[in-house]
Amino acid sequence: MKALHIITGLGVGGAEQQLRLLLRHLPIHCDVVTLTNPGPVAEGLRADGVSVTHLAMNGNRDLAALPRLARLIRRGKYDLVHTHLYRACVYGRIAARMAGVRATIATEHSLGERQIEGRPLTRGNRALYLRTEKLGSATVAVSATVAHRLRNWGVPAQRIHLVPNGIDAESLRFDQGTRITTRAQLSIPAGAFVVGGVGRLVPGKRFELLVRAVAAIPDSRLVLAGDGPERTALSTLARRLGAADRIRFLGECDALGDGPDRGVPGIPAVLSALDVFVSASEEESFGLAVVEALAAGLPALHVACPAIEDLPGALAPGAIRVAGRADALEAALRLQMSVEARRLQPPPVVRHYDIVRSARSLLDVYTRAVASAPSTDATKK
Repeated sequence: MKALHIITGLGVGGAEQQLRLLLRHLPIHCDVVTLTNPGPVAEGLRADGVSVTHLAMNGNRDLAALPRLARLIRRGKYDLVHTHLYRACVYGRIAARMAGVRATIATEHSLGERQIEGRPLTRGNRALYLRTEKLGSATVAVSATVAHRLRNWGVPAQRIHLVPNGIDAESLRFDQGTRITTRAQLSIPAGAFVVGGVGRLVPGKRFELLVRAVAAIPDSRLVLAGDGPERTALSTLARRLGAADRIRFLGECDALGDGPDRGVPGIPAVLSALDVFVSASEEESFGLAVVEALAAGLPALHVACPAIEDLPGALAPGAIRVAGRADALEAALRLQMSVEARRLQPPPVVRHYDIVRSARSLLDVYTRAVASAPSTDATKK
């Protein structure tokens, strides 16, 4: 089987990093097309030996990209097209049909109740999504919560397949030597109490709550791994609250921890350096960063995390749900500080979301889609 993955962009983000990790474990030939922004994840994919093509799409309404994408699909003689993120799902499904590929899968990575990929949902983008969804073979939801939202949108239940995001737990395992080295690299005292957050610095992630909570606890420090449009505002807030010297903005960090040395630690090293992890987002499709923190043996405070909430609580004893307010977060952090710092054993939820298991489930979806696709000679022309 030969598959083409089409994604909106390959900057540093959860869907982009998940694609790279999946391709390491899918036992078939896969190529990648990015419609825009061949960023750091494109570099990582190429380092992994994956062919990445930049379509150089010029905005959401660049209809000239459709025939270019269809020609690329036709030349590649792909058995299956797999799309990721809204724009790629819309254009990719249409282009696959134009190219004669009838086995088309789309993964819905980031569908919220009121937002999609961090932007407000509108009646128009919902209608366009549903019209093009009918061109595909199936839609993959990364969590039971997303599957429920898709059904509420009107996507037929029989077309929805649950394939959760996955993690490479071994690469995230806590290492004392890495903790010491990373703290030294970041000029953090060995005995300091360090809070951490991971993700794009955008309003929906609500990192300002972490800044406010840590600013109110003089003996704590905050490390934020990620970049985005809110960085300047968050830095200004930290200075205004008198906590700038205790808050470190790392910028983009390699999610897998095995990329080229850019002068900042990768996510596995950052997690080893922390004492507690926080996700303050009110709306998530999965909550991958929380699961990664649990894999690193950290207590993980979260406001919303479908990956945890969709399963029995006994599977994730280190995950602690908190109210989405700065004062509630401050109280929860003070409670964590009062407990002698310790590393937890990775809970059963970590094994549940193993990337090998996710790749195996996705391959089953591929096999069924290809087997049931109408025969066509279009790809041979």
